[in-house]
Amino acid sequence: MGKKVKKEAESPPKDVFDPLLIESKTPATAVLMLSSPENEVLAKACDALYKFASKGDENKLTLLGLGALEHLYKLLSHEDPIVRRNAVMVFGIMASNHDVKKLLRELDITNSLISQLAPEEDVVVHEFATLCLAHMAVEYTTKVKIFEQGGLEPLIRLLGSPDPDVKKNSVECLYLLVQDFQNRAAVRELNVIPPLLGLLESEYPVIQLLALQTLEVISKDRETRIILGENKGLDFLLNILENNELSDLHIEALAVLGNCLEDVHTLQLIQLTGGIKKLLSFLEISTVPGIQKNAAKAITKAAFDAEIRKILHWEEVEKFLLNLLETNNDEVKVAASQAISAMCGNIDSKSVLGLQGIPQLVQLLSSNNEEVKEAAVTALSNLTTASPRNASVVAEAEGIEPLMNTLNAQRDGAVANAIAVLTNLSLQEPSRVSIQSHGIMRALAGPLRSTNSQVQSKAAFAVAAFGCDADARTELRNAGGLGPLIELLHSKNEEVRRNASWALMICASDELTALELCSLGALDILEEINLSTKRKNKFSEAALEKLLDNNLSQKYSRMGYLSSSNIITNGFYDCGQIKHGKKFLSLEELSKQGLTDRRAIIFINAKPQENVVVEKAQDASPSLSGTSSREKARKGKGEKEEEKPKEVINITPQVQEEINVEHSHWLPPPDFILMDYIKDASKTILPLTTTREQVVALAQFVADKMGGPVEIEKLHNFSWELQISEIEFELKCNIVPIGKIKRGTFYHRALLFKVIADRMGIGCSLVRGKYNRAWNEVKLVEDSPKGLLLPPQEYVVDLMFEPGCLMKQGTAKADQYKRI
Repeated sequence: MGKKVKKEAESPPKDVFDPLLIESKTPATAVLMLSSPENEVLAKACDALYKFASKGDENKLTLLGLGALEHLYKLLSHEDPIVRRNAVMVFGIMASNHDVKKLLRELDITNSLISQLAPEEDVVVHEFATLCLAHMAVEYTTKVKIFEQGGLEPLIRLLGSPDPDVKKNSVECLYLLVQDFQNRAAVRELNVIPPLLGLLESEYPVIQLLALQTLEVISKDRETRIILGENKGLDFLLNILENNELSDLHIEALAVLGNCLEDVHTLQLIQLTGGIKKLLSFLEISTVPGIQKNAAKAITKAAFDAEIRKILHWEEVEKFLLNLLETNNDEVKVAASQAISAMCGNIDSKSVLGLQGIPQLVQLLSSNNEEVKEAAVTALSNLTTASPRNASVVAEAEGIEPLMNTLNAQRDGAVANAIAVLTNLSLQEPSRVSIQSHGIMRALAGPLRSTNSQVQSKAAFAVAAFGCDADARTELRNAGGLGPLIELLHSKNEEVRRNASWALMICASDELTALELCSLGALDILEEINLSTKRKNKFSEAALEKLLDNNLSQKYSRMGYLSSSNIITNGFYDCGQIKHGKKFLSLEELSKQGLTDRRAIIFINAKPQENVVVEKAQDASPSLSGTSSREKARKGKGEKEEEKPKEVINITPQVQEEINVEHSHWLPPPDFILMDYIKDASKTILPLTTTREQVVALAQFVADKMGGPVEIEKLHNFSWELQISEIEFELKCNIVPIGKIKRGTFYHRALLFKVIADRMGIGCSLVRGKYNRAWNEVKLVEDSPKGLLLPPQEYVVDLMFEPGCLMKQGTAKADQYKRI
C-alpha cells in the first residue's frame, strides 16, 4: 500500500504536456507556427523563415504567398525580445523584393520599424530594421512617412553605432531620404554633418562612399555648406583628394567640393587656406576622366556667380580648362567646353580663354560626337559675344567653314549657337564677306523651318544681320527662305516674333523682296499682330511700315496715305480702299480680270518700253526711269527732257499683247501723255524761284489737264464718271493710264499732283478721304523777320475750285474742301 502511494506521487501532473520535437520540411508549417502562443516556437519559426528567405527571391515570394508577412507584422510588437529580433530579421531580408515592399507599405510598417531603433534595442535589431527602412526608402511615399513618423533622428543617432552594418544601413537610408528637399532641411537641423564627417574616417570604403554621396546631396543647400565649412569639412575632403590610397573616393569628394565652390563665403574659406591651389594641383595631375569631368562640372556650376568667377580667374583656372580640351575623352571635352562658357562671364577670363582656347574649340567642331560639337560651338558663341577680338581669332583659326557645316548638326543647341557665332562674326566686314561667300542665307533657310524656338530666334536674328546686303536678300528670296520667316510671326515666343519682325523689316529694304513678302501674306499677319497690345513690338510696327513704303500701291490702298518721303514711281496704281482681310491683287492679276463694273484702277507709268517704241525708250530721260528714292527723283530736277514724237499717244490692247509675248511677266503699257505732262511741267514750273510758286503753278497745271476749275454749286454736274467709263470701254479693261483722264475729280487730280511733284522734287503728301475725295498737303515756310526762323506750316492744296489756293491745315476752308 505504501509503495503504491509513493509511485503515484512521483508521476507528472496530468495537465503537463511532454516536450515534443517537431521536424518541419515545408515553409507552410513554419508559417503556421507563427500563430503559436509559445515564445520558443515563435523564435524558432522566425529563424527558420529568415534562413529560407535568405536563399533567394523565389523563396521570398513563396513566403509572401503563404501570408507570412501579416503574421510577422504582429510579432514586431511582441514582448519577447528574441521573437521581436527574429521577426525584424525576416523583414530586413525580405524587403529587397519589390512585391514584398508593396505589401509592407500597405501594412504601414514604417512606424513599427522606427520603434525598433530605440537605443535599448539589440544591435541586430538595429541592423535589420535599418536595412528594411533602407530598402523601403526608395519610394517617395515611404520617405514622407519616415519623416512624419520621426525616423530621421534615430537614423542619425545610429550613424555613431559601433556596428559597421548599422552604420552602413543608416547612412544608406539617409542618402535615399535626403533626395527630398524637405528631408535635407530636416537633417541639417538635426546636426547630421558631424556624424557624416566621422564616417569619412571609417575603415570600410562602402561607408565612406555613402557618406560622401549623402554630403554631395545635402551640400546643394547653402546653409549646409556653411555648416560644413564651420565643421572643417573642407579639410576632410581635401585630405581625401591628397590621399592616393583613397582614389576610389576622389570623384565623390570632388562632387562635394564642387557644391562648396558655388558659395562665395565657402570658396573664400578654401582660398584662404590654400585649398583652391591644392585642388587645382590635384586636378592638373589627375588623368582619371571621371575626376576631370566632375571638376569641370563643378567649375561650371560655381562660375554662375560673378564673385566666384573672379576668384577662379585669380587662381588661373583657365589653364586647367584649356588642358582638358586636349584629353581623349569626349565627356571631359564637353564638361570643359561648358565650363569655358560659364567663365566667359568674367571679361579677363574671356580674353585668356579666347586667345588660347578658340583654335582648340574650332577643331572640336569637326568631332563626330554631336554633344562635343554642341558644347564647343556654345563656348565659341559665349567667347565671341561682345568681343570683336575673339571674333577675329575665330576667323583667323579658319572657323567659318566648320561653323557653316555645324548648321547641319543634329542637335538644336549646336545649330542655334553656330548661327550666333556667325552673327557675331558678321560685325566685321572681312568675316561678313567670307560668310556670305559661303552662302549663309541659303544655309539659314533650313533653320528657319526648325520647330525649336531658340533656333528660330537665332536664325531670324541672323537674317536681320546679313540681310543688309542686297545680294544676301536675293539669295534668301531664291532659297525660299521668306515663307518660313513669315511663318515665325505666328510663334508664341515673343523673342522669335520680335526677331522675325526685325528680319522682315531689313528684308523689305528692296522693292522686289517687299513685293514677294506682301504676296506671301506678310502684311496681313503684321497688321493682325499690331492690333494686339500683347503681341506687337517696335519691330513689327517698323516692318509693316517698311513693307508698305516699298509697296506704295498697297500702302495707299490700305492706309489711304502717302507721305512726302513716299515717292510714287512707275508701276504705281490706285485701286481704291481695300477692305481689311481682302487680298490685294497685283496689277497683272487685275489686268486678267477684263472689263468689270468696279471702279477704274488708275496706274502710273511714265517709262516707255523698248520693244514697243524703241526710239522713245532711247530718248527717255533717266529721271523718269522709276527710281524709288527721293534723292534719285530730285537728282533729275532741272534736267532737260528730250522731246518724244507726238504721234504715239494711245497704247492699244493689241500692242499690250505683243509685250506679253516678248516678256514672261505682264508689263503695264507706257503712258506717253503723262510723260508729256512731266516734261511740260518741268519746263514751266522748275524755273520758279520759291516752293510756294511752284506748288501754286503745279496745282493750276494739274487742274487745267483734268478739266479745269469747277464751281462748288455745279460740282454735281461735273460728269467725270462718263469719261472714265468710255476709256475703260476703249481699253477693254479697268486699268486706266492717268494721262488719258481729261475730266478728273478730287482723287484723280491729287494723284496726278503727287506724281508730278515727286518727279520735280516738291515735297507733298497724298491723303485719301471719303466719297472719292483726296487731297495733297504741303509744308511751306512763311516769310519771317530777319534772324528769325519760323517752323513750316502745313497747307491743303485746292485742285478743284480755286486751283492753286493754299488752305492752311485746320482752317474751316481746308476742312470744307476735304468734306465737300
